[in-house]
Amino acid sequence: MEITGLGWSGTRTDRGGALAAFYENVLGLQPVHAEPGFWVFRLPDGRNVEVFGPNYPGKEHFDTGPVVGFAVRDLDAAVAELRAAGVDLLGDGGPSWQQFRAPDGNVYELVTD
Repeated sequence: MEITGLGWSGTRTDRGGALAAFYENVLGLQPVHAEPGFWVFRLPDGRNVEVFGPNYPGKEHFDTGPVVGFAVRDLDAAVAELRAAGVDLLGDGGPSWQQFRAPDGNVYELVTD
């Protein structure tokens, strides 16, 4: 698999509103979407940082802290490599991402570059 960089970051927290305000007002990240319990910010390179409140549905497996997404050139091939290595894939994935639990017990993600 060819990792090309960090492609995404997401955090589930019971302090979602405070973290979203910090991302916008202190770090200066550009908000691009908000709904109750979910915020999306765009980085200068066009990639996203997402904040999930504790009651936002989905991503309940984000239970180890911030989740980082590694950008890959060929997602299907990279997921096949994870599967062949016996890595614990989480959920069905999406058209541009697949989450997994690494040997350290933390959740990570592969995203299309």
